[in-house]
Amino acid sequence: MKLTATGMKATAAATVMVAALAVPAATSSPTAIAYAAAAVPPGLSCDTGKHANDEYTGYALCRNNGGAPQTFWVHLVCGWAPDVDGEHVTLNPGQSGQSTAHCGRLGTGIGEISVQP
Repeated sequence: MKLTATGMKATAAATVMVAALAVPAATSSPTAIAYAAAAVPPGLSCDTGKHANDEYTGYALCRNNGGAPQTFWVHLVCGWAPDVDGEHVTLNPGQSGQSTAHCGRLGTGIGEISVQP
C-alpha cells in the first residue's frame, strides 16, 4: 500500500490529536497532579503542598540550614486566576517558618507551587 502526502498528513494529524487528548485525561484527577520539583534557594530545605482542608491554599514550610538569614515566600500558579505570592518570611540560621498563599475561587485551583528567594 502506497501512502500519499495527504494520507501521511492525516495520519500524523490523527496521531497528534490522540496524543493531545491523552494528556488532559492523565492530569485531570486531583490525585494525579504532581508539582514540579522547584529549585529551593540555597541553605533552605522546604516542603510544599496544598492545605488539607482547602485545595486553593498552598504553603511552603522551610528550615534555614545555612549560616546567614534567609528570606523566602511561596508562589502559586493559579490557573485561570492571577498567580499569587505568600508573605515574605525571614529565617535566622536553624529557624523554621511557613509562607502561605490563596488562589482565587474563580480560578482552576493550584497548578504549581514554588519557593522564591
